[in-house]
Amino acid sequence: MKKNILLLGSSSVSRQQLLTAAKIPFSVVPQSADETSCDWGLSLPQLVESIALHKMAHVILPAGSYDGEQCFVLTADTLTQDADGTIQGKPIDRADAIDKIKRARGGSVLFTSFCLDKRVYKQGSWAVEQRIQKTVGAAFLFVIEDRWIDYYLDNSIGLSTSNAIAIEGFGDQFLKKLTGSHSTVIGLPLFELRQALDELGFFDSKQK
Repeated sequence: MKKNILLLGSSSVSRQQLLTAAKIPFSVVPQSADETSCDWGLSLPQLVESIALHKMAHVILPAGSYDGEQCFVLTADTLTQDADGTIQGKPIDRADAIDKIKRARGGSVLFTSFCLDKRVYKQGSWAVEQRIQKTVGAAFLFVIEDRWIDYYLDNSIGLSTSNAIAIEGFGDQFLKKLTGSHSTVIGLPLFELRQALDELGFFDSKQK
């Protein structure tokens, strides 16, 4: 019997590390979504939901080998909001990362949304059989003094994460307070994801 493999439509190192640690087998697939085309006037949870769905609509899946073949596809998005209500994504450069880190000292809220599809190959294309979308929030206080910022950026993946905040690894020592799950802030709410995978039968053996 062959085990199912999750097709991850994300290049996020953090998400890949979370799945690896959780021993959820996955393979990365490309997606061509333009996040700027989403409505950034939405509330924070609505926005991350819409981006995760937009990514799912632009995932590039390999062709199936025969009708009836199934696959599981995952996309996700994470955004942070400062205490003043500003929504923060990934930094555009180091100067922007430093600004985001300083602004985060007042506290932040974050939402991660994931979209999980179970698809079946029918008549030459992947049809959605079941879809689960979950959006999970967290609040946290991440405080880095000025003299530590450059060292943090040199020793973490903060330059490629939402709001330049990476609470895993080296960055964990600057996490003063967290309400919610650690994995949600990193980029995937693992408890909710495992429930969704279980509901869709991902952990069942795939029929030959």
